[in-house]
Amino acid sequence: MAILVQPDTKVLIQGITGGFGAAHAQLSLEYGTQIVAGVTPGKGGQVFESKVPIFDTVDEAMKETGAKVSAIFVPPAFAGDAIMESVDAGMDLIVAITEGIPVADMMRVCSMMGDSRSRLIGPNCPGIVTPGNGPESSGGCRIGIAPGYIHKKGSVGVVSRSGTLTYEAVWQTTLLGLGQSTCVGIGGDPINGTSHLDILKLFNEDPETESIIMIGEIGGSAEEEAAAWAKENCDKPIAAFIAGATAPPGRRMGHAGAIISGGKGTASAKKEALREAGIAVSETPSEMGSTLANIL
Repeated sequence: MAILVQPDTKVLIQGITGGFGAAHAQLSLEYGTQIVAGVTPGKGGQVFESKVPIFDTVDEAMKETGAKVSAIFVPPAFAGDAIMESVDAGMDLIVAITEGIPVADMMRVCSMMGDSRSRLIGPNCPGIVTPGNGPESSGGCRIGIAPGYIHKKGSVGVVSRSGTLTYEAVWQTTLLGLGQSTCVGIGGDPINGTSHLDILKLFNEDPETESIIMIGEIGGSAEEEAAAWAKENCDKPIAAFIAGATAPPGRRMGHAGAIISGGKGTASAKKEALREAGIAVSETPSEMGSTLANIL
């Protein structure tokens, strides 16, 4: 079975009545995602697109619909509280799409999650897609903002800090006929809920995932930690790409977590660690799919 979500996973959307949340809720419904509830305080009792009931609280929505996953499309100032509401309600999985959540709020979220059963993907991420078997892979589960039509049911697990590079890897593996088991965008903020290593462990245990593309970037040591674990524990082929090779030290490039500090977190150091672990490294984003295909 695919990791984290299945085609029949019941999902609720926090912020479903906002423009961004509403647009992507509609796209997810069209993809076949089982969106069973929306949550917007003060708008309980309304209905989204004539089919999705809206509730005032996550706890109420869970009890009424059996939703197990929440997606956060809430403005940054309130997104931290929205995540904690889902944690408090006992959600299995929380996918936080929101960008720009204050670091202090995320520190409170992480502190709360330490004693919880919930898993957080993001924030500042494109979300997660498990493709289905229908036309353009419809009938799957799309939680977030990834374009559904580029996905194809297959065997490659994709994990990435970058949203756009996730889409690039997905499209390349679709064109190569490999397809994807599950695609997870973990986000590029300094504080996030799930790491490359966490997802690698899940892919390693998933029988539907036969190979992996891991996309990282400068800053931090998450990719090196994942590589060290994979060297000792993962026998599935892995291809990787590290973004930000030309970034000067001390300058943030794109994501808030993409910054070289104290000589650590450089692209060259990450690539060396990946190669040492037996992972094939693509030098350009246009070669991620072919790099994987060459080692299969």
